[in-house]
Amino acid sequence: MTYCVALFLKAGLVMLSDTRTNAGVDNISTFCKMHRFETPGDRCMVLLSAGNLSISQSVVNRLQEGVSIGDAEPETLATVPSMFRAAQLVGAAIRAVYDTDGLAMKAQGVGFDASFLLGGQIKGRGMRLFQIYSPGNFIEATPETPYLQIGEHKYGKPILDRVVSYDTPVQDGVKLVLVSMDSTLRSNLSVGMPIDLAVYHRDDLQLRIHRRITETDSYFQHVRDHWSNALRQSYGTLPTADEWWAGEQRG
Repeated sequence: MTYCVALFLKAGLVMLSDTRTNAGVDNISTFCKMHRFETPGDRCMVLLSAGNLSISQSVVNRLQEGVSIGDAEPETLATVPSMFRAAQLVGAAIRAVYDTDGLAMKAQGVGFDASFLLGGQIKGRGMRLFQIYSPGNFIEATPETPYLQIGEHKYGKPILDRVVSYDTPVQDGVKLVLVSMDSTLRSNLSVGMPIDLAVYHRDDLQLRIHRRITETDSYFQHVRDHWSNALRQSYGTLPTADEWWAGEQRG
């Protein structure tokens, strides 16, 4: 299991992923699920992956070596002309892996499960963010729906639903994804540290921040401690139900 989240904001992208993979309670490993494809000044893309590790690694390798869409010549994320074409290429890579390994995996009782978040920008084009599913189809984030999640997303979703908007500043977006991840880490042991953060500012064509955050990271510790304390304090200020309803009756 994993948790990946990406914010599509007016000023840029904020993308975060955990690194834990599980093959049983006694076999826990750390693998990077954030993949960068950068040519500074020309393009900057970040791909987050969730699901079966062998599938996601095969997809990333194909994207680096070249994938054909239909009868076209093989392309990579370094050569596609647009982010839409990049999303199509990820979908084509997933289908190519399925054509190679899907039936063998099914015969062994292994589900073909992989999903991806792809965000970035190519020179002369707009910044975009996509979620690509196991069949290779995809959806796109919009100003009305400014974030996407894959993996174990339910624990980290409430804070995003309440706070994030397209106009959220990038620096606030970083705080939000860290709180979202912390909520997930506390509620699901299959999601684990360290976590990888990427921050992209619109039209920069290179990452502003790319950082691996560990348990000892002072800023992350401050965010999670401050958030926990704020929740406890807010909870403590709420009136009890009997006091509230008794007051209504008196009124």
